[in-house]
Amino acid sequence: MALFNKEAEKNPKPQPTKPQVTPLQAVTPPGASHDELLPRAATPSAPMTAASDGRAYLDKGCKISGKLFFEGPVKIDGQVDGQIDANDSVFIGDSAVVTAQIKAASVAVAGKVSGDIIATKRVEIRPSAKVLGNLTTPVLVVHEGAVFEGHCAMQAEHSREEHKITLFPKEEQRIANSGGQKPA
Repeated sequence: MALFNKEAEKNPKPQPTKPQVTPLQAVTPPGASHDELLPRAATPSAPMTAASDGRAYLDKGCKISGKLFFEGPVKIDGQVDGQIDANDSVFIGDSAVVTAQIKAASVAVAGKVSGDIIATKRVEIRPSAKVLGNLTTPVLVVHEGAVFEGHCAMQAEHSREEHKITLFPKEEQRIANSGGQKPA
């Protein structure tokens, strides 16, 4: 029996093949199907909207420095240094470390954020979160166990100049409190 035979083998052994991984499968977030990330063709019955179709995800192990802008909702589990601007919601996951100013419609934090947060709708600080910075938002939710160090303004940034306070003299306040009758 010769080790090197010039004749071709009659029954060749099948070689194991590695499964092909497409680039889309490599970046699909856990729990989401890759079909959700595919661009959809706009049809008259189903027009594309940026708020529902634009999704972004920054996974663990990713690190980005600079200015980021998102049209739709975004979830961040990696590291970001710089600035984050979003037209929709921003979710900072448990493993995220963000050193940035964040401007968005709503922001939910479960990880670590160092920097100011400006939200036009709502900020939520979850139990595992650590936020070091100033907040500007009309609605703030801080869960038990969360760490927040900074100042908070409970109004939208643009409404500060428009906010007016009306002061009544003491006499008018007493009249208003007594149902419109002057005290004797």
